[in-house]
Amino acid sequence: MLQALILDVDGTLAETERDGHRPAFNAAFKEAGLPWHWDVALYGELLAVTGGKERMNHYARHYAPELAAKPGFDNLVRKLHLLKTERYVELVHAGRIPLRPGVGPLLRAARSAGLRLAIATTTSPENVSALLRASLAPEAESWFDAIGAGDVVAKKKPAPDIYLWVLERLQLPAAACLAIEDSAHGLRAALAAGLPTLVTEAQYTRGQDFSGALAILPDLGGVTLETLRRIHGDGIDINETLSS
Repeated sequence: MLQALILDVDGTLAETERDGHRPAFNAAFKEAGLPWHWDVALYGELLAVTGGKERMNHYARHYAPELAAKPGFDNLVRKLHLLKTERYVELVHAGRIPLRPGVGPLLRAARSAGLRLAIATTTSPENVSALLRASLAPEAESWFDAIGAGDVVAKKKPAPDIYLWVLERLQLPAAACLAIEDSAHGLRAALAAGLPTLVTEAQYTRGQDFSGALAILPDLGGVTLETLRRIHGDGIDINETLSS
């Protein structure tokens, strides 16, 4: 029986990457006096690296190796990440990053029905808190029994560590949960943790390899708890699910 939903954040709850994280990174670079700029296409390539600090390290090694080799570069990355988080939170509070279709109603329905909720993401806890409070309710963090975010585990997706961390805190078997992801990295992480997984494709993830997902949807618009229970229990074809 389905007992809990475990959700990714970026691309799953909201389309945060292109119009949230990317401009926040660029603002941080500008404030720090760096001549870096991540356009839409480049940022899509950089998303192959999970984690903001990891993404900056990867970019510097390839595009600014002299800077990356300097003593103290790790400190610079940490400062840039703090700046970026501040700018991202400002965008969220300004209403620039709404939830994706169906997310809010589905979470409220799950909560009302007694399903437990959890989050498993590589984004920082501050980013998660800001999005939940601005888009759901001021007390929305309390809706979730576990919020796995940021650096609570050493290995980020596609490693399963963040999902295993959440499952440990929920004290539920993976088979009793349904993960909702948007990316191939996230899907691999969830599957490696033994989680049945539903994918909702995002702007940057359409066309990725989602082999192993129970179903692949454009978004959660029109999806009900009964839909999720049927997908979780039967692994049926999503077209059959939505047409019934």
